[in-house]
Amino acid sequence: MELILLVLVLAVLGAVALAASRRNKHHELARREADIAPVRKLAFEDVTAFGEDLQQLDAEVSGRELDAGASSDYQRALDAYESAKVAGDSINRPEDIRHITAIVEDGRYAIACVRARVAGEPLPTRRPPCFFDPRHGPSVADVPYVPPDGVERDVPACALDVERVRAGAEPDVRKVMVGAQRVPYWQGGRAYEPYAMGYFGAFGPMTWMFMGGMMFSDFGGGYDGGGDSGGDSGDGGGDGGGFDGGGGDGGGFDGGGFDMGF
Repeated sequence: MELILLVLVLAVLGAVALAASRRNKHHELARREADIAPVRKLAFEDVTAFGEDLQQLDAEVSGRELDAGASSDYQRALDAYESAKVAGDSINRPEDIRHITAIVEDGRYAIACVRARVAGEPLPTRRPPCFFDPRHGPSVADVPYVPPDGVERDVPACALDVERVRAGAEPDVRKVMVGAQRVPYWQGGRAYEPYAMGYFGAFGPMTWMFMGGMMFSDFGGGYDGGGDSGGDSGDGGGDGGGFDGGGGDGGGFDGGGFDMGF
């Protein structure tokens, strides 16, 4: 009788422990999903905006005969778009966002190269994206910027934001929701760090963003900048900036929820 009672007690304890384990696992999965959901949305928006840029490029070059270089860059941009869509369908954790934004960064540079070739201009220097909103595309210059409660830093900016900052106006900053408050993406928390790393990690001079500088300073940094901190972001003219954005491996994939009609 005592043995039967002991077995029953052990069985009950085991069931309780199993139920607690399942609840903890469920809560952990829910927490992870809550962390990644806003960053996933941000990445989806960026890929969609990239697709819209491709549509605009298609309208610009419609009816023009592209030379071999322009055709190659155009295909590189299209492949980057397809690769980003595929990567977007496999996001399971914030770190996966880095791959997507690295692809988009490379694709936007390819678009800039197409436009330069069609206009008969030199290929643009490979520079980081606009710091204020990476959807603005490659930066054209560095401008001094002092964020609220921060220190002045030289940050890369697109042509319009360069004009805004130099005129004393506020730049067009990409903002995200943190609780009930909208804040610049670089203040969004650690979950947004891979998002920014995909855009800026290959450019060595930008490592201050992640190493106790402007970005995520409240969270103690984290990633190591993704490469040689002494890299020269001014080495352009078609150079990949020290990393492979993955633009060439996306052909033939199903675009899933990012399908823009290409």
